[in-house]
Formats: sequence, C-alpha cells, structure tokens
Amino acid sequence: MVDALGDPYSDYMDEKEAAQFMEGISSSFEGIGAEVQERNGYVTVVSPIKNSPAEKAGVLPNDQILEVDGESIQGFSTTEAVMLIRGEKGTEVTLTIQRGENADPIEITIVRDEIPIETVYAEMVNDQVAHINITSFSENTYDELQKAIAEMEEQGMEAAVLDVRQNPGGLLNTALDISNLFIEEGKEMFEVQAKGEEPEVYLATGGDKLDIPVTLLIDGGSASASEILAGAMSESADVTLVGEKTFGKGTVQTANDLSDGSNLKFTTAKWLTPDGNWIHEEGIEPDEVVPYPEYASLPFLDPSVELKDGSISEQVQTAEKMLDALGYEVGEIDGVFEEEMEQAVTEFQEANDLEADGVLTEDTTYAVMDQLREKINTEDPQLQEATDILMEQAGLATEEPADEEADTEE
Repeated sequence: MVDALGDPYSDYMDEKEAAQFMEGISSSFEGIGAEVQERNGYVTVVSPIKNSPAEKAGVLPNDQILEVDGESIQGFSTTEAVMLIRGEKGTEVTLTIQRGENADPIEITIVRDEIPIETVYAEMVNDQVAHINITSFSENTYDELQKAIAEMEEQGMEAAVLDVRQNPGGLLNTALDISNLFIEEGKEMFEVQAKGEEPEVYLATGGDKLDIPVTLLIDGGSASASEILAGAMSESADVTLVGEKTFGKGTVQTANDLSDGSNLKFTTAKWLTPDGNWIHEEGIEPDEVVPYPEYASLPFLDPSVELKDGSISEQVQTAEKMLDALGYEVGEIDGVFEEEMEQAVTEFQEANDLEADGVLTEDTTYAVMDQLREKINTEDPQLQEATDILMEQAGLATEEPADEEADTEE
C-alpha cells in the first residue's frame, strides 16, 4: 500500500522496526551508524554518523547499497534494508556498494557497534572561535548544544563555526529550536505547505539567543532538518554558508503510532525556506564553495588484498592516491604497482615500524588508512575557510605566533 504512493520517504514499520526507529532518535542503538533512504530505486547513503563504524570504514554520502551480506536489496524499502544492516555489536556486515555511475561495485565489511546518542561536539579552534558540530537532530540535541555553548563561553568563545556536514537530519522541532537561537524574534524560520493549501509560516520567538558572529558548514550529507537550519540562518540571519551543496530533501513526514505497535510514516507536506524556496532534489548552495580534497572521499582499501609489484587494479590507484596525500612519492597515479610505488610503501613501513617488504596488505593497509583519516580530521580546509571568514566578519584579530628566544647552552 505504501509503495503505491511512489514516495521514498513514506514507510510502514512493523512493531520491531518501529522500536528500532525510535531508538535511532532517542537513544543509542547497535548497527553501523549510517542514515539511508531510497532514491531512484536504490537504497542510498545520506550520511554516515560522525565517528561511527560506517564512517571509519569509508562509507560516503550517495553510496548506493546493492547487497547486504551477498543478498540483493534491489526493491527493498529503506526500513527493510535497515533491518538487514543493523545487528548486534561485534558482528560483521558486508555491504556491496556502487560509488559513481561507471565504477565497479566495491565491498566494505563493517563491524557493528553501539552508536552513541551524543549529537553535539565542540572545541575551540583558537582563543576566540569555537567549532560546534551537530551530527543529527534528536530529542536531546538542543540541550546538548546549550551545554556545549556554555562550555565554549567559559573557554572564551567570541564567535562560532556551526557545522552540520554529514548531518542527515532528524526531528523537525529540534531543528526549529536550534534555529531560534540564531534568528531575531519575529523573523521567519521556514514555511510548511500541505498540498492545496497556503504555506504555514513559522516565526522565531523570544527566549535564549546566541548573540555572536556565526558561520555554518554544509555539504552533500547535510539533509532535511540540517537544510531547514541552513535556509533559516542564511536567509533570516545573513549567516555565511561554507562548504558544498546540501543533499536536497524538502518534504515533511508525519509518523503515526498504530494500536499494534507498528508505525506508519508518510509525507504530509513540503517545506520552504524563508524566501519561499523549495530545495527538494536541488539542495542549498553555499555562499563560499570549498570542495573536499579528493583524498577525503577515497574508497576503503580491502586489507585482505595483497598489493605488490606488478599488481594492476583500482585498489592500487586508490592506494597510490592515499600515499601521495600522505607525502610519499608514488610515481604516476595510474593503478599500476611499479618500482616507485613499492619504494613508497617500503618508506611508509619503515617510518611506522612495520615489516618493510614493499607489499601493501593487512597491518600496512590499516596504517595507511588510519593516517589518512587523521589527516582528514586535522587538516580541514572547509573549517579553516569558515574560520577565516568569521574572523574577518567579526573583526577579530588574527593571532600572531609568539616570538621565541633561542635557547643557549652554557
């Protein structure tokens, strides 16, 4: 019955599925930690959750999941696919993924774990600017954000980079509560329009406000409630958006609990930005486009595959790009494992106290991916650009390194 609607966001969940759905928005659960939806006939990753097994394994937004443990999920609803992907902590699940139209499918094996309920992470970028990352909009997110803001204020926060990259959305009311922190009372936050009706306008109210300069980071994994926040902050608070175009989900779903414990979720309206824009399947463009470096979206390397002199494959090309990003001379990046690549692997192994045999497999493969992940986490050009813009807009002084006196030995 639900399939007949032709809407990928409408879904029926039996009692067990409904219970798991509620876990995902109100408490921890066990699985891989990725938001998925049906798009163009494929179960598609919207975004992996920050620090989740899915993110660590290299799952990316827009990955199409073709199989779960060798079983095709073509024609499966999102809920049916999630039931296969989730499972007990410590168990493995193998996803066959299509990444890009012309690429060969790849397999990613992920060890399921407990997915934490924390949705807000904050730290000071420098003495004046805080980086506040919101990973989803759950029941506790607003309170977590208020706590993070208080902690950053104690550390001297004068401006903030808010970050909803890889945030697939969540509860509408939570997104509105957070939007209200940044928008002047009486200004529009967003509109909801049911079919055949005039839009219902939601205005910012009084209460707590965060009265400091802010920029907002977005990307292709920012969807739904994240886009509501981005639209509201951009159009009603003149906040600069930095990063890449968002996912493009402009519809509103209502979940109805049925007497047998099951749940029926279906689309009831579309939402519009304060300026009346419908971003569905279009997304929101940033004011400042800052792409991810290519190495940040490389596919996962299979540690069980041995790459060595003479190997020719897409895996070799991925490995070449990884080592190149880490500063090693790999020669031509062409998917052919030759002498320069062997030397690069050997140098990497020597630098990391690994067996220096020039073969990329097992421990060496894991070490390469771990170092690349660390590079991605610590060298963030989008965050740097958002911080620079914020410092300039807020008139904050750029910190100069302190003069160091040379030590002298007597």
